[in-house]
This record gives sequence, C-alpha cells and structure tokens, in this order.
Amino acid sequence: MEKQYTDEFLIQNWEGFTSHIVTVNGIQLHYAEGGKGFPVICLPGWPQTFYSFHTIAPELAKHFRVIAVDLRGMGSSSTPLSGYDKKTMAADIAKLIRHLGIQSVFVLGHDIGGMVAMSLAYNYPQLVSRLIVADGLHPNEGILQMPLIPPAGTFGDKIDTDQPYTWWMGFNQVKDLPEKLLEGRYYYLLDWLFRYVMTDDRKISELEKQIYAEAYNRPENIRASNAWYQSFHQDIEDSKRYTPLQMPVLGIASNVSYGFYQYALPAAAEHFELVHLKDTGHYMFEENPEAVLQAVEEFLLKP
Repeated sequence: MEKQYTDEFLIQNWEGFTSHIVTVNGIQLHYAEGGKGFPVICLPGWPQTFYSFHTIAPELAKHFRVIAVDLRGMGSSSTPLSGYDKKTMAADIAKLIRHLGIQSVFVLGHDIGGMVAMSLAYNYPQLVSRLIVADGLHPNEGILQMPLIPPAGTFGDKIDTDQPYTWWMGFNQVKDLPEKLLEGRYYYLLDWLFRYVMTDDRKISELEKQIYAEAYNRPENIRASNAWYQSFHQDIEDSKRYTPLQMPVLGIASNVSYGFYQYALPAAAEHFELVHLKDTGHYMFEENPEAVLQAVEEFLLKP
C-alpha cells in the first residue's frame, strides 16, 4: 500500500534535511540528515518514528550535523524476523556511523531509542562522545518487578506518576495476536497511549497521530516493534556484563520516570547529569520541546 505520509513529506519543513536509505548490518536503515558540525545521532521510541524529533531536529541542526534514524523494525527501515535485542540494534547504528565515515558522535535516544543508545555506548564506547537518554534506560532485572495488576485506585485516564501501570509491556510480549487485533487499527492504541502518558495530550496533533498510525498499521511493523519488548530477557542478560559508562551522560526524565532515573542512572554511568521535567509526560519532545532542547544544547555545547 502506498504511503500517504512519505519520508520526504515529513521533512518538508526541516530546512536543509534530506532523506536516505542505506544497507548496513544486513538490513536497510532509513534516516533523515541535516545541518553541519559535530554529528548527533537521534534514536526514537515506540510507537513513533524518526519524525518524533521534528520539534527539535531543525533547531539542533543550527549547531550540529543531525541524523535522525528509524530503528530496525521502524518506519521505512527493514522489519527482519530477528535482531531486536538492543545489542544487535546498537550494531545497526554503529555500522551506520561507520558507513557515514564518522569517527565519533553524540547520541540522543528516547524510550526504546534510549535503550539502543545505551547499548551503543556500552558496546562501542569509542564511537560515543556524549550520551543523552530521555525516558529510556537499558533494561535490567528491575523491569521484572513491574506489576501485572495495577494497585487499587491507581489506573485511571492518566498514568499515576507514583505507581505507573504500563500494561503494554505485557501486551507487547504476545506473539501473533497483536497483529490480528491492530492491523489497520493502530490509531486507537496510540491515541489512548498519548492521552494516558502525556500530562497535556493536546500538545500532540491529530496529524502526528495519523503519521504514527500509518507507520504501525502494517502487521510486519506491529510484529517488529513488539519484538523490541520480547527481547528484554536477552537485554537483561547482556546488561549483566556491562560496566558503568565512562563518557558524560545526561538523563532527561519525565514526571513518570524521574524516581527510576534517580537510582538507576548513578549505577549506569560514572559521570552523569539528570534533568527532571516535572510537569511533562513521557512524550516530552511534543509536550515540552523547549525544555528538552535547552537541556540537550546546554549539555552538548559544553567545551
């Protein structure tokens, strides 16, 4: 089926950006690139695509060479049957960096993209000069303590920031069924999700929701994106072999993730800073792009 929202359409207002597809690590990866200067790799999360950086990428491109990537299984990138553990996905990005002839990068990851960004920093530290993880740290055994049933009185129209209930972590473990339920209907899931986890879901437009719904309406994209979650056990095993990161790390935490970041980030990095966006939900690039951009630029523009 022909796309209504092509990659070229999506970057039409990103001044100076171009869209590319290259073959690396045995798959095709799509990315949008613009700007000049030290390169910044931007890795998005679920259920979004490279387009989630549209609020900050054109501004970042005034100082940096910005490369916003569709991860394996996302957007216009390939949806292979395997390789959704974060170590393999990090290898995709490492090979993209080398394909582009880049020696060292800054990396900004959100949600699943933050997990891949951390894996990239763990496994290819020579490539990552500075790392930013926004509401997305590498899976560890703590994720296994997430509740199956929400505590009484905590599951409403908006996520409880003290006792968040993220039922989709379980739903996305299910194989085959989500594709049957959600093919052509993904809008209903993401419309509910944005409303639930954002403090002010009016900050995400109907157009944005339609763009992401189109990207995930196909069975192969539903399967692939769920595989990011189905690979958590392998990610946990990989995490047991990692030692704390040595490069500077910035954590940007929403009102939901701040408590987790407070104890998890010190264990993950020797040199870190933590910014708390206390009135902002998980989809911070839409809800509070000014604060995100300020935190990112202050961290990356340091001497």
